[in-house]
Amino acid sequence: QVQLVESGGGLVQAGDSLRLSCATSGFIFKLYAMAWFRQAPGKEREFVGAITKTGGITNYADSLEGRFTISRDNAKNTVYVQMNSLKPEDTAIYFCAARLTPGLPTTSTEYGYWGQGTQVTVSS
Repeated sequence: QVQLVESGGGLVQAGDSLRLSCATSGFIFKLYAMAWFRQAPGKEREFVGAITKTGGITNYADSLEGRFTISRDNAKNTVYVQMNSLKPEDTAIYFCAARLTPGLPTTSTEYGYWGQGTQVTVSS
């Protein structure tokens, strides 16, 4: 049974940092590229960033202006996103996703496995 479980969300103030984790099981994590997406109320799901199966290459949404960093620990079957200098517009539910085939696409339909999400709320 494939599981992706996000954690680490919460309520923070603008300018704070937060690290989200996505613990996985039920598939061979080290073979999958991993991504983070987010969805704000009333908006479409949006690409945050992605990382290759070895962690050697990352791809981020330009709008993040370098504030987020994705990493992974293949020994722990876990992917992370470090979020710095958070802004109220970062408020969203954050999802992790997995993709077996090569590449780091920015479209959500290109990822086959998904977690349930964790809420991040940034107050001004």
